Amino acid sequence: MTRETFLKKLNTAPDDIQFTDTMAVIDAGFTFTPTGFRNGDLNNEPGQNSGSCKLLAFARREGLSEAQVLACFGDYYRKDVLNNPSGTDHQNIRNFMRTGWKGVSFEGEPLAPRA
Repeated sequence: MTRETFLKKLNTAPDDIQFTDTMAVIDAGFTFTPTGFRNGDLNNEPGQNSGSCKLLAFARREGLSEAQVLACFGDYYRKDVLNNPSGTDHQNIRNFMRTGWKGVSFEGEPLAPRA
């Protein structure tokens, strides 16, 4: 799926987005450098939770809304988190739900566009 197709689907059918779709679009368009990042009260070291790092960096570059970011996590958000609100898994998703973009910061730039 191209970036353009992905973004269109995200706007028209966000519940059809899967995490694997998000990762495929990011990997096709960007080179990833493991980078530390903070999400709410969770400090992620470089190389830790790289999927969340990629997703959040991509979403920031694209100017995605908080609802769109959560949709990009696919079933991890829709099934694992929403169906178990008191769970302790998927802390980056749960923290983003609480703090949104104001809670996210990176130690550097994780994504560089592919030439």
